[in-house]
Amino acid sequence: MTIYNTTIFMPSVLTLVGIPGLESVQCWIGIPFCAMYLFAIIGNGLLLIIIRSEHSLHEPMYIFLGMLAATDIALASSIIPKMLGIFWFHAPEIYFDACLLQMFFIHTFQGIESGILLAMALDRYVAICYPLRHATIFTHQLVIQVGTVAILRPAILVAPCLVLIKCRLQFYHTTVISHSYCEHMAIVKLAVENIWVNKVYGLFVAFTVAGFDLIFITLSYMQIFITVFRLPQKEARVKAFNTCIAHICVFLQFYLLAFFSFFTHRFGSHIPPYIHILFSSIYLLVPPFLNPLVYGAKTKQICIHVVKMFCLKNPS
Repeated sequence: MTIYNTTIFMPSVLTLVGIPGLESVQCWIGIPFCAMYLFAIIGNGLLLIIIRSEHSLHEPMYIFLGMLAATDIALASSIIPKMLGIFWFHAPEIYFDACLLQMFFIHTFQGIESGILLAMALDRYVAICYPLRHATIFTHQLVIQVGTVAILRPAILVAPCLVLIKCRLQFYHTTVISHSYCEHMAIVKLAVENIWVNKVYGLFVAFTVAGFDLIFITLSYMQIFITVFRLPQKEARVKAFNTCIAHICVFLQFYLLAFFSFFTHRFGSHIPPYIHILFSSIYLLVPPFLNPLVYGAKTKQICIHVVKMFCLKNPS
């Protein structure tokens, strides 16, 4: 690392502040964060075990749910261990390349989760609007192809962000990141050089992934609602709607928190930094924490197998 006047050339180590303005209480903030992380690991791990062990759950909806659970575990594990290291053990330093790698994992797993939510919405759309054709449309081969695209799409789109940072940005104002994890814009804003290309490409990735998925998820559920409300029997409408409740809850909490974090980081200059950082951290942790609760409570088949797993039958 070389320093020229007030700029730093290619820093090897960066410093994560944590939550600016709340440094004195970060050790207490870490307690609920740790509890949510442990619950996310246990809850999503339990979902994976149930879906893998029960042959009756080897259907597209549950396969996508298993992918979502695995993604949630990976996303939470990319953030929380280092965050707790900052909060509890006063270890804010992180190697520059490790920071870029964390940034890549975070944004890639976010994109994967968005793609899986789209796949789940399309699965429900076909199941409700074209029930007789669902099995022939959503074959295991199609599920594998959709899952592969959901994984590769964000990975391919996020990778150039790393290249643009490494190749274009060499001089930095500071090595201190006012954040609790390595986020794309938080890193880019440290640079002295013109960051217009990085910002534009970041927006392109965000709208290509989240924007595209949001549009088609919304259209899918609109069509589902139209089909459900046209059903002649009230019982049929309630049953069809109940199959979508869990998906809608997860979809809303994921995208509402995502867009709040995205727009406040870029346009919310009047919002205190600690509020933005706190909500950004919560946004990445809440979906992995809530998804097992939502699907466990609202999905009958999952709930039944959880009860069977933990409630031993009395001997006759």
